[in-house]
Amino acid sequence: MLKLTDNPPMCTPDVASLADLAGTWWAAYTKARFEKAFAWDLLSRGIGYFLPMREKVGYWGNRKRRLLIPLFTSYVFFCGDPTDRYNALATNRLSHVIDVGNQAALVRELSAVEKALAGGLVIDHYPQLAVGRWARIISGPLMGTEGTVIERKDNKARVVLAITALGQGALIEVDIDVVEAVNGNSGIRETCG
Repeated sequence: MLKLTDNPPMCTPDVASLADLAGTWWAAYTKARFEKAFAWDLLSRGIGYFLPMREKVGYWGNRKRRLLIPLFTSYVFFCGDPTDRYNALATNRLSHVIDVGNQAALVRELSAVEKALAGGLVIDHYPQLAVGRWARIISGPLMGTEGTVIERKDNKARVVLAITALGQGALIEVDIDVVEAVNGNSGIRETCG
């Protein structure tokens, strides 16, 4: 079990944001529980990556431990050129690599997850895309981020940030005051609160 300080960085450390990484993005599906080892391999090879992780508290015996676990089990996102893809496959830690058709959408969606993590928001895995109201966050660290509102409770909104390349998403909780509804592609907005 790794100490919190023994985990790889969530994103390549020599960039301010994953949006600064150049090249083609892929979603790597790792062998079971190889996400962090694969991220270390990418880091040592100079290949840009993003491994979103969330903190989890677990109990082993009578001891309470905090650990970082991948937000999307078995997935690490990496970018580069075809040589970088080959080098990633050569690590022997992958089951397969998913080619991403809409590169701009993936970067936008991953950037939303990155902002949520950097903003210290409570984030959890959401296994499928929700059917509900499409909304935009209008202030705070996630300003401009869009997702699906799936629940409103006690002045909070639970919003799913979709990662369409995986058919999954990340669940965040924000104040209802910072969320506005967006109706389809018409650009018509209404306040959720």
